Amino acid sequence: MSFAYHAYEAVHMMVSPARAVSDAMHLAFKNPANPLTYTPFGRSVAASCELFERTTRRYGKPAFGLDTTTMNGVKVAVEERVVWQRPFCNLIYFDRQIGQRRKPQPKVLMVAPMSGHYATLLRGTVEAFLPDHEVYITDWIDARLVPMAAGSFDLDDYIDYVIAMLQKLGPDTHVMAVCQPSVPVLAAIARMEAEGDPNAPRSMTLMGGPIDTRRSPTAVNQLAMERGTDWFRRNCITRVPFPHLGAFREVYPGFLQLSGFMAMNFDRHLTAHYDMYKHLVAGDGDSAEKHRDFYDEYLAVMDLTAEFYLQTVDKVFVQHALPKGELMHRDKPVDLTAIRRVALMTVEGEKDDISGVGQTKAAHDLCVNIPDDLRAEYLQMGVGHYGVFNGSRFRSEIAPRISDFMLTLDMKAASERRNDSATTARKALKVAG
Repeated sequence: MSFAYHAYEAVHMMVSPARAVSDAMHLAFKNPANPLTYTPFGRSVAASCELFERTTRRYGKPAFGLDTTTMNGVKVAVEERVVWQRPFCNLIYFDRQIGQRRKPQPKVLMVAPMSGHYATLLRGTVEAFLPDHEVYITDWIDARLVPMAAGSFDLDDYIDYVIAMLQKLGPDTHVMAVCQPSVPVLAAIARMEAEGDPNAPRSMTLMGGPIDTRRSPTAVNQLAMERGTDWFRRNCITRVPFPHLGAFREVYPGFLQLSGFMAMNFDRHLTAHYDMYKHLVAGDGDSAEKHRDFYDEYLAVMDLTAEFYLQTVDKVFVQHALPKGELMHRDKPVDLTAIRRVALMTVEGEKDDISGVGQTKAAHDLCVNIPDDLRAEYLQMGVGHYGVFNGSRFRSEIAPRISDFMLTLDMKAASERRNDSATTARKALKVAG
């Protein structure tokens, strides 16, 4: 696999002349001055050219594009601000420009998956929580853009990053882990609790995560078990070519991850592109735009460091180290029984073909010392993996439940603070008397 990345770059270069010709034809047959533009033939040529361009394009990182949100019926501006930085991650805060009207609302740290797609895959998740929450999100950096001088990044580093972000945000934070980060987030919180860290979050919500992939194993889980870590090392790891900033870094390239995702549902993707062709020919701009929006996000991929990817495959999918109680973080055990104060909610999708039903819920069986009144679990019927954190059912059924879970905990904490203050005041009066 040492030359896979070079071959990928070479193919992009070789199709460049064809792309240029296709772009010129697309412009010609979309030009209002061209009589053929208004004919079935012209629309067919333009549609074919657009599909060729889209299937050969290198998709860059999309923007969140969340410039406004609506609070109590009023539209307010939103500003993205980086509030914490490390070589492999920026922590972004979506600052709602509401000035002195700001009231206490649940503070949410969304830990986006580092599994090939950018954090913008959670755009809809962020959008759903913005009106009623202070939202932060991990914006992971494409490994091919991180110079070798920045050092390595593995599963231990991931856990360190999560701990550092939680320490910055404070103990009133609610952390949401979407898919892959469920394991390192759970491990980070276990380590914080074991160390008595006062900045351990108020709650954690694990969504479609591979806590115990022995339960309802999917095709992804079975592939990892059958092939083993060495196979992935031989067949999936390559070096970033020059002139990228991360040249010579060993990575699991995003285009390989995307190829795997596409192969799992190839017929569906093929049908979707053919449908887009028909929409373009028929002049159905709205349907074509929905296709563009989805695939602009889905086809934008990033590289992962080889050490992080291989450790994740080995520890999570092959050894099942977390549910077996064998996971270590920098030579210290990850003891889930140490978690006592942090509330736990799990969310799963009935049709999830990435993390099967029961894999995330397993966290409840492992975190035995969390009180029952600090637990919640939810199985959303009729949704797959993507539907666990995005889409209409997420907005109408999943997000409100998570929000209620967080708000209830915040209200409980506020009530306990008031009671503590009242008790302290009574003791002071007795002393004074």
